[in-house]
Amino acid sequence: MKQMQIIVLVKQVPDTTEVRLDPKTGNLIREGVKSIVNPDDRNAVEAAVSLKEKYGAKITVLSMGPPQAIDAVSEALGMGADKGILLSDRAFAGADTWATSGTLGKAIKKLGDFDLIIAGRQAIDGDTAQIGPQVAEYLDVTQATYVCGIDEVRPDAIVVKRRLEDGIERLELRLPALLTVVGELNRPRYPFVGRLLDACREKAPIEVWNAADLGFKTADVGLEGSLTHVVRTFSPKSKRQSEMLEGSARDAAASLIGKILNKKLLRETV
Repeated sequence: MKQMQIIVLVKQVPDTTEVRLDPKTGNLIREGVKSIVNPDDRNAVEAAVSLKEKYGAKITVLSMGPPQAIDAVSEALGMGADKGILLSDRAFAGADTWATSGTLGKAIKKLGDFDLIIAGRQAIDGDTAQIGPQVAEYLDVTQATYVCGIDEVRPDAIVVKRRLEDGIERLELRLPALLTVVGELNRPRYPFVGRLLDACREKAPIEVWNAADLGFKTADVGLEGSLTHVVRTFSPKSKRQSEMLEGSARDAAASLIGKILNKKLLRETV
């Protein structure tokens, strides 16, 4: 069996536990907010490294983002990937999923032949779960989403399990293929410190490509190349109402049950 060529899609995202919105503009406040590797993408890297250890493979990590996103690529290399590509250009800014998947797809075509692409199910800053499937459509390869298990890899096919609402589906996909994975697939390993230090010393095999490197015109990428635009982002207003129930515990309990039944939150049974 020839050495597998695996590409992993990785995104650097803001830690959503610290995200705030500007009350005037409705935009995300990113200044001072810690950035992390998207959690599902760490599972994707772990899946690729596990396949490399079992079958032998070369892993290329591909990311799109501002210059600081190189930290996400470096972390993936620390986990065991072999090469990193960062797509970084001001022209890429503001891209929706259509423009993003097209940019990633063209970069993958530039990389050449591949056997498998692995991506996280979705990013925590957008939650669209669209990038993986759109990249697969762009490249015209078979795909499986919500993958929770990888059973077997053969020279021409891969057998996986995918999570459904009511169970598990087992699929055999012809290669090349794209998988989006869920967190239950594995437990990502910690990056190896030595490899992270190499990245800090600029010894890591990471390349940075811009729009010109991919042969794009600025009108085809980023905000200009997007089919959708975010008009406004805002936090929904929530109002809390409370009512104090007075009387004995028995009376208060009876009153509470009556209110619950009245709002049809529970059904009364005989």
